[in-house]
Amino acid sequence: MGCRPWGEAERRLFASYDYWCATVRPDGRPHVMPVWGVWLGGRLWFSSGARSRKARNLAADPRCSLTTDDARNPVVLDGVAEWVVDAGRLAAFFDAVNGKYDAGLTADFLDPSVNGTYAVAPHRVIAFNGDDFPGSPTRWTFARQ
Repeated sequence: MGCRPWGEAERRLFASYDYWCATVRPDGRPHVMPVWGVWLGGRLWFSSGARSRKARNLAADPRCSLTTDDARNPVVLDGVAEWVVDAGRLAAFFDAVNGKYDAGLTADFLDPSVNGTYAVAPHRVIAFNGDDFPGSPTRWTFARQ
């Protein structure tokens, strides 16, 4: 049951309510935290407090992995987190997050000194289907952007 279409993985990335983000601490140990996020423009976007462990890890090493919240049918994305400061791109993320989570976030959410916003373009993605977990892995590899 492998060789699923990319559109199926994108639908899961879009539909996931939450995501798990794995980063690397300065001493090499992994750090995994849940994040709110949105699949927007071919990237997985999320935010983090500007001084959080996750933000400090990404400043030192922007490589990360993110996975959807469905352990039965997961999509796992590896990429490099781009710290976004462009006002137009931040506004699109802000609108998407407020729409998805009905969060009532205010404009100060976009202040990079308070909150870091990241966009991760996929470098490698693997997806599984719970109906045939061992026989279902499909992998996609993308050119680095």
